[in-house]
Amino acid sequence: MGYEDLLFESELLGVSVYEKKLSKKIKGLYSNNVVCINKKIESSIEKACVLAEELGHYHTSSGNILDQSKIENRKQEKRARNWAYKKLVPLEKLISASKEGIQTKYELAEYLAVTEEFLEDAIKRYKEEYGLFTEIEGKILYFEPLGVLELKNF
Repeated sequence: MGYEDLLFESELLGVSVYEKKLSKKIKGLYSNNVVCINKKIESSIEKACVLAEELGHYHTSSGNILDQSKIENRKQEKRARNWAYKKLVPLEKLISASKEGIQTKYELAEYLAVTEEFLEDAIKRYKEEYGLFTEIEGKILYFEPLGVLELKNF
């Protein structure tokens, strides 16, 4: 799912998306059905990763969570990121990538249209949630090392 797809989805949700000059440290912000994406981000792939997280805030967060010293705000930030990981790096797509013969993280990031950093963070999160592997679609999806094992009925 690319940036344009997420922009369309945002429109359907009634979320306005603007590209604005923001501080270097801030890639995106969400508040009251408005997302601001840092205009300095040049790659549409990185913009998609940022927009997915900000849409995650639309779906999972409430209130002002800018103060990350508060545990509840950090939890909301994590929920928004989890939403984004499941949106852009769904487990089923990891299975599909394996079927397509994709072998490296670089190839996988390109296949999923995400940054390598976003992909690594998603895999790290999946390991936290599922452990080293999970079963899906009659296959075992390993997170470390990343791979798929097809189960056969004997």
